[in-house]
Amino acid sequence: MEGTRDLAETCNNLALRRAARYLGAAYDKALAPVGLRSTQFSVLRELTLVPTMTITGLAERIAMDRTTLAAALKPLVREGLVTVEPSPADRRVRVVSVTPEGRSRVEAGRALLETTDSRFEAVYGAGDAARLRASLGRVLASGFHPRAE
Repeated sequence: MEGTRDLAETCNNLALRRAARYLGAAYDKALAPVGLRSTQFSVLRELTLVPTMTITGLAERIAMDRTTLAAALKPLVREGLVTVEPSPADRRVRVVSVTPEGRSRVEAGRALLETTDSRFEAVYGAGDAARLRASLGRVLASGFHPRAE
């Protein structure tokens, strides 16, 4: 059992996933009144910044596997928050666009997330939270490519 403890204390993946589940639950709860989960909010928010992009482009922007993103888009399409259509330039490429209702949900969720961010920073510390975001940003820019063969 000692080896298990060492792995739990030194494994970056385990630490990251535990923290992500822990914080994700708080953000999911905060977004419940607008009918979104935090992952859905992330997708919609990106689409409010760049209203139309390919599924591949969106997956890259949010650091998500394309297949996982395609599955995550299905409930958003069903609820009329996004559209997924073939690209006019290349019918093999699918383009995702946010709808007015999707924009509305992002606006409604923004205040809920800001409140949750403030509560987290009050407990964790605003400076530590800023350093955490910066550190996680450096992970994304590190050159470590998880999907590389």
